[in-house]
Amino acid sequence: IRLTCPSSTAFLASTHRAERRSEQVLLIYFCLLFSHVFTVFLNLLVIISISHFKQLHIPTNLLILSLAVADLLVGLFVMPVKIMELIDSCWYLGKIACSVSPIIYNLSISASLCSLVFIAVDRYIAVSDPLLYSMRVTVCKMSVFIIIGWSFCSFYVIIFLYTNDHLLLSQISSECYGECVLFVKYSWVIIDMVICFLAPCSVILVLYAIIFTVARRQARAVRAVKNGASKIQRAKPSNSSKTKAAKTLGVIIFVYLACWIPFYVTSLSVESVTSSSMVWTVFGWLLYLNSSVNPLIYAIFYSWFRESPKCILTGRIFESSSSRFNLYPERF
Repeated sequence: IRLTCPSSTAFLASTHRAERRSEQVLLIYFCLLFSHVFTVFLNLLVIISISHFKQLHIPTNLLILSLAVADLLVGLFVMPVKIMELIDSCWYLGKIACSVSPIIYNLSISASLCSLVFIAVDRYIAVSDPLLYSMRVTVCKMSVFIIIGWSFCSFYVIIFLYTNDHLLLSQISSECYGECVLFVKYSWVIIDMVICFLAPCSVILVLYAIIFTVARRQARAVRAVKNGASKIQRAKPSNSSKTKAAKTLGVIIFVYLACWIPFYVTSLSVESVTSSSMVWTVFGWLLYLNSSVNPLIYAIFYSWFRESPKCILTGRIFESSSSRFNLYPERF
C-alpha cells in the first residue's frame, strides 16, 4: 500500500485560502458590528435631540422621532440577534425569545415603513397647502396618527405571526435542538408584499412625484420674478433650495427602493420561504441597513441636526436652560 500526501506547495496554498476566507468573514462581522453601533448611536442622537430641545417639538419632527425609535429597535434588538445567527446557527436564547424576537423584528420594520409613509404625506400637505399646514397638522393630531400607525403595525404583526404558527411555543418550527426558524406561508408572502411593499411604495412614489412637480413649478415661479435686482438676488437662494430639495427626494426614493425591492422580489422566487434562507439573510440585512441610512436622510439634511449633536456630545445638554437653546442661529 502506497500512501500519498499532499505536497507542501498545495498545503500552503490551501492554508492561505483558509486564512483569506477567515479574514473575509472577520471583515464582514466587523462591518455588521459597525453598522449596528452606527445605527444605535445616530438614532439615539435624533431621539435625544427632538425629545430634549423644545424648539424641535413640531409635527414633522415627531414623525422623524417615530422613525428613529423604530430604527433604534432594529439597531438594539434585531441586528445583534442576526449577527449572532450568522456566527452560529444555533439558538441559545430559548423558545420564549424565539417567539418574541420576530415580533420585535417585524414591528420595528413595519413601524419604520409606516413612518416613511407618514413623512411623505406630511411633506405633501406642507407643499400643496403651505398656508393652512399649521392649522391642519398639529402636534396633537400628529401624535394621534403616530399612535394609530404603531397600533396598526402591532396588530398586523400579531396576525402575521399567529397565522404562520409562530406565537405559541409548542408550534415553533425547528428541526434540531437550539434552532429558531420562522416558516412563512407562500400566501402570506403575497399578502405581506402587498401590504408592506406595494401599497406603501406606491403611496411614497406618487406623493414624492407630486412634491417634485410642485417644487419645480414653484422654482419656475420664483425665477419668473425678475423685476428688480433685489428680487433676483432673493430668487437665487430659493431656487437653490428647491433644487436641493429635489435631489434629497431623489436620494430618498432610490434608497427606499434599493433596500426593499430585492427582498420582496427574491421572496417570490421560492414556494417555501424560511427565515434561515441565505437569500433572506442577505437581502434582510439591506432592510436593517436602511435603518442606518434613514436618520442620515431625514435628519442630517436639517440644520438643527448639525447643532444639536454638538450640544449633546459636549455636555451642554446638562445645562439648566439647554432645552431652550436656539438651533437655528442663521435665521436671526
